[in-house]
Amino acid sequence: MPDLLLELRSEEIPARMQRKAAGDLRKLVTDALVDAGLTYEGAQEYWTPRRLTLDIRGLTAKSADLKEERKGPRTDAPEKAIEGFLRGAGFTSIDQAKIVADPKKGEFYVAVIEKPGRAAEAIIADVMPGIIRDFPWPKSMRWGKASAKPGSLRWVRPLQSILCTFGPETEEPFVVDFEIDGIRAGNVTYGHRFHAPDAITVRRFDDYADKLMKAHVVLDPARRKEIIATDAKNLAFASGLELVEDEALLEEVSGLVEWPVVLMGSFDEAFLSIPPEVIRLTIKANQKCFVIRPQTGGGLSNRFILVANIEASDGGKEIIHGNGKVVRARLSDALYFWQSDQGDLPDLDTLTASAEKFGLDLKKPLDQRMAKLDHLGVTFHAKLGTQGERVERIRRLARELAPIVGADPDLADRAAVLAKADLTTDAVGEFPELQGLMGRRYAELQGESLAVAAAIEDHYKPLGPTDTVPREPVTIAVALADKIDLLTGFWAIDEKPTGSKDPYALRRAALGVIRLVLENELNFSIDPLNDVQVLRHQIGKTATAEQQLDAILSAAVAGGLHGDQARSLIAQAKPEEPEWLSRVEDHDPSVSDDLRSFIQDRLKVYLRDQGVRHDFVDAVMLSGSCNLFAIVQRVQALGQLLDTEEGKNLLAGTKRAANILAAEEKKGTAIADEVDPALLRTEEEKHLFNAVIQTENEAVQAIQNEDYSAAMRALAALREPIDSFFEHVLVNDEDDSVRANRLALLARIRSATAQVADFSRIVG
Repeated sequence: MPDLLLELRSEEIPARMQRKAAGDLRKLVTDALVDAGLTYEGAQEYWTPRRLTLDIRGLTAKSADLKEERKGPRTDAPEKAIEGFLRGAGFTSIDQAKIVADPKKGEFYVAVIEKPGRAAEAIIADVMPGIIRDFPWPKSMRWGKASAKPGSLRWVRPLQSILCTFGPETEEPFVVDFEIDGIRAGNVTYGHRFHAPDAITVRRFDDYADKLMKAHVVLDPARRKEIIATDAKNLAFASGLELVEDEALLEEVSGLVEWPVVLMGSFDEAFLSIPPEVIRLTIKANQKCFVIRPQTGGGLSNRFILVANIEASDGGKEIIHGNGKVVRARLSDALYFWQSDQGDLPDLDTLTASAEKFGLDLKKPLDQRMAKLDHLGVTFHAKLGTQGERVERIRRLARELAPIVGADPDLADRAAVLAKADLTTDAVGEFPELQGLMGRRYAELQGESLAVAAAIEDHYKPLGPTDTVPREPVTIAVALADKIDLLTGFWAIDEKPTGSKDPYALRRAALGVIRLVLENELNFSIDPLNDVQVLRHQIGKTATAEQQLDAILSAAVAGGLHGDQARSLIAQAKPEEPEWLSRVEDHDPSVSDDLRSFIQDRLKVYLRDQGVRHDFVDAVMLSGSCNLFAIVQRVQALGQLLDTEEGKNLLAGTKRAANILAAEEKKGTAIADEVDPALLRTEEEKHLFNAVIQTENEAVQAIQNEDYSAAMRALAALREPIDSFFEHVLVNDEDDSVRANRLALLARIRSATAQVADFSRIVG
């Protein structure tokens, strides 16, 4: 079967766009061919900085012939109906239609429409101009004289040539002839712009790829990555060093070169006093170079790996020299930032008030930066106040969380105060990616404890589903406080995620809370924390009421109180600020309820990704509860129960009881408020009643002991009594009082099992 080779060659395509563009080209072309009636065996896309290539194998030579019978009106139908039928069928005369007789409906017209298949090259020539003209580049441009004309071609960079050949392997392929904005498809391409700029005539893909390789173009991006990675490792190893691997940088660099040539440069050893992360980011961001380190470990080497796009006649000496000059200049800036951040700020006298507010020591550089952050009044969000106000909230919440997670409250307080201080440093101003890490470095330099320094760096974590979760208690306290404040703040101002839009990464924050709690096995409910923090956002504080409010809210957290209970405490305290109290009374508790539902939904997504059934989560997700660790334990225990024969039969029995109850409740049948033992006539219903009482007691005790497996085992004991009851007892007895009593017994089963899980939510 024939193969199709397509190449779109242009000036430099940005590396970040290449992979997606090649994938878009494959999808657009193959979809268009399939829609036109063609089939193919396989398609593979390739890309370089100057070309997008598509290789489609086993494409059918023509589309299939089509034959369609279209039923028309009766032969005695009105003239207008027959004319409409002719137009729809594309006929000019009714003689072109067949007449078919139906014993019941009489005779009617039938149009037999035959469409012969089209040659694949004709289809390709038809679809390609539209695909090229409407290609979905994120950014595109017009160029040359044609750019002045309305509707002229737009491309990411000026499109220079189109190659399109089609044909079987055993025959000479031919050029698919089409043209767009003066660029006509052909069988000619060009190699490396410096090493092999002359025209190259090609036939099919294998011939094309081979000739490009000889013309200093490595077409396959995976092969370019392999060359760069292997040569870089070998070059470093030859110097007694090892490459610091960076997959994202490797992907980017492979998109910058068609003929990768790996070289090694160097910089002054004095720059190694800069933190390795700063050196690496400086060299990566500015020169797209890799750093290397000694094979024995430790810090970085003063060498770096660069990738050129040519084989220079001098062996790359000038390229190395030029890159080295730029790297040294960038590192000089980084060294200045590093050193200046460790010095005193020039306006210390203006920072006294902020220092007193946060208990900062203005003799310490990082404390100075925190005071500056507060003094400048840097806005976090127009409705949520400044960064300083946010730090104050995080600080208080971290102190409240500390005893819950086993952290020292004073260390949690100190870490929270300094957590955002590096936002005003020169290093983070130049490289925002280093926030947190630079804070840790500066904290270590000024003698902060290891726990505080680690929390400053890691309190942003986890940043996604694969990021590591902090394990240190102080870090956990600050990380939870940071994320809970973020969630409660945006919920308080009604800036929640909608659809696919989540500009403040609130879904990520909720997942972070979930992972911090579950992976550290923190057995507490975040409900009071959320409620209290929402209150903080919505109430605000005044100087005279600040201590009183925090004492009340801290008591609410310690006692596990919800928002309405915290509001009641505040009202009872009768604070002196009337407008402050009115804001408490105006607080809408549904905000906290909605946030709780959001976190529970994210928990369901998280557990589903872990392979947990969603209906199990629904069954144990008790309303008003957000003890994430307890929910997961319940889910695990429920799964273990339902994996047993007893569990499956118990599920069937409880569902049967629930269905009977629902049906009778819908009909308005009388159901006794309580089970009357005197009305229990059969041994089976007496046995069931006693089993339910015992199960209730055992399940309640097990839940109080947080032994959910024991609670599930208690439920399993109901399996046999329920089965026996339904086998030997008629629920709808003729005696109304007996029937009402038996229905009450079914209700008792439902309430007993509901203490552990809502079996009605389980599918199956």
